Amino acid sequence: MGFADLPLLSQIKGRLSWLDERQRVIAQNVANSDTPGYVSRDLNQPTDFARALAEGGGGVRMVRTSAMHIAPAGATARFESRAAPDSETTLDGNSVVVEEQMLKMAESRMAYDAAIGFYQKSMQMLRMAARPPGR
Repeated sequence: MGFADLPLLSQIKGRLSWLDERQRVIAQNVANSDTPGYVSRDLNQPTDFARALAEGGGGVRMVRTSAMHIAPAGATARFESRAAPDSETTLDGNSVVVEEQMLKMAESRMAYDAAIGFYQKSMQMLRMAARPPGR
């Protein structure tokens, strides 16, 4: 079992990919800030396993654990975005407020930096634990 197979590091990598996808959705919102009728989108917050089970499994999906496994039907995106109108809607129906999108972008960036820092510190700790005594 390698370092990358540890559950903690796997969770951090999952968080990083969610934040990466959220940045992409926010950038798409900003790019469409002048498009008539465009409704801003955002990603659903990742759910914890207990809550997903309590809600009847609606948030639990099959995931391939190996490239050799058959992909689940309709598996195209790992995360789903939802319509998330901002606080204002213009007369042409556009609901993107660039300032609010920039706040979301900064929030995502801070969370991304924190996750990267946690990942690096975890790797340092594992390397130190794997060193022979006296080094």
